[in-house]
Amino acid sequence: IRGVFLKGWYPENIPCTWKEDRQDAMRVAAHLGIPFSTLDLTKEYKESVIDYLINEYEEGRTPNPDVLCNRDIKFGAFLSWAKENGADKVATGHYARVEEKDGFFRLYKGKDPKKDQSYFLYALTQNELAHILFPLGVIEDKSKTRTFAKKYHLPVAEKRDSQGLCFIGHVDIEAFLRQYISLSPGDVLDAEGNKIGVHEGAEVYTIGQRHGFSAKNNEPTYVLQKDLTNNTITVGSKKEQESRAPQELMLQNMTWTHSFPKGEGITAQYRYHGPEVAVENITEEGRVVFREQLTEVPAAGQILVFYRGEECLGGGTIVY
Repeated sequence: IRGVFLKGWYPENIPCTWKEDRQDAMRVAAHLGIPFSTLDLTKEYKESVIDYLINEYEEGRTPNPDVLCNRDIKFGAFLSWAKENGADKVATGHYARVEEKDGFFRLYKGKDPKKDQSYFLYALTQNELAHILFPLGVIEDKSKTRTFAKKYHLPVAEKRDSQGLCFIGHVDIEAFLRQYISLSPGDVLDAEGNKIGVHEGAEVYTIGQRHGFSAKNNEPTYVLQKDLTNNTITVGSKKEQESRAPQELMLQNMTWTHSFPKGEGITAQYRYHGPEVAVENITEEGRVVFREQLTEVPAAGQILVFYRGEECLGGGTIVY
């Protein structure tokens, strides 16, 4: 067993705890008596995750950087490095499960539904799943993880959960994007096209967002549409949002954990911890039809992930 700390890319002028995190990892490795290495993936992370993130927002889409971080960094560059250095498997703290069944390595939800991260791992294929261990995925409650950590006297037993943008942590996405995208204030419009407020720059808003802009309205207001050409966003009520919700979507860049899904019992999630909706049909060209109309309008650039029961089947990027 060998401990490895992955060093990512960290933006200037935004506080980051990577040095403290690396020190904690070193302390754990020393406590366990195992070798420790630092793998610098700064270049790979900047090119695969950050540059993609910025470009997608510039194009008016809302990307999911955690999916790219898992696919290209943790189970891309890191897994390749590990195998080149003699590793049979890599183990990470993701809340998911990998089990071999009927000749395939299958990806399943983590036992703790509040922590399940299979949604962010849908892009893993047999090439990766065959070399992955998720030891926390079988633990039904996060508190038990800390109990184990205390039992073995790990120096991070009381450390707070890691959250936020992969490798970077909590960031104000608008403040971050302002360093790379020229944002200009614009008009907030109602569904009839009347100006009712002002926003900070259409690029940074997500369909369905209900904050970050001013609007003269007495009820909760959601972003219904973005127009980058005219730098406007259109907002409306929850009822107006529901009326625009589709019953089918188009996907691109679809990947499957082992094979194209067929048969009954397939559901899909269009946001992390969002509702699972029944799927009527999936075509290999990327057209997905649901049994019923959705209750929300998923944002272009977000991820649609397919399940059959506890098993994650794969997914793709929403393009409409």
